[in-house]
Amino acid sequence: MPLVSLAAWQVLVDRAQAKPGQKVLVHAGSGGLGSTVIQLAKYLGTTVATTASAKNAELVRRLGADVVVDYRTQDFAEVLAGYDIVLDSSGAENVEKSLTVLRPGGQAISVAGPPDSSFAKQLGASKPIGIVMGLLSRKVRRQARKLGVSYSFLFMQADGARLRELAALYDAGKLSPVIDRTFAFAQTLEALAYVEQGRASGKVVITLD
Repeated sequence: MPLVSLAAWQVLVDRAQAKPGQKVLVHAGSGGLGSTVIQLAKYLGTTVATTASAKNAELVRRLGADVVVDYRTQDFAEVLAGYDIVLDSSGAENVEKSLTVLRPGGQAISVAGPPDSSFAKQLGASKPIGIVMGLLSRKVRRQARKLGVSYSFLFMQADGARLRELAALYDAGKLSPVIDRTFAFAQTLEALAYVEQGRASGKVVITLD
């Protein structure tokens, strides 16, 4: 939970500065990150839409999603509009489509890329590396400018003080972990194979007996 809760906070609060009444689109809402972002977005007072399969629709609604788009039968870009924030966890093609559902001034933030020059600065990389990363995201940033919105890549940073605050939200029941399956330690390879299928709803846990 530390990774997903910190990433969710840094996307919604530190980067997007989400406010009550705003509209947030969370892709892959039944995943480990998406399920946490939905809960935090509702805690912050926003209206939340998410993409998920039909079998996970009830799960993401319980987590707080107001609008659920079945990604297998619907095109989110055709049914959603006027959003303030989009969190992407799929990559470039999905990011480009996500830009079209944002209102002017809206923000698309991706944890899957493409990376941008600010990420290079965060890493303390050399200027040439920064230029390369800028080039990787040039297409999506150019498209964002044409639409009057913004794009940025987020790489989660460790933050112990923030983790203590997030732990309090879990203790208070404002956030809850979503567990898909539990495997014994001897089943670790089976657990990894299951995760690699990309079908887990929430997190997969390995227990140490």
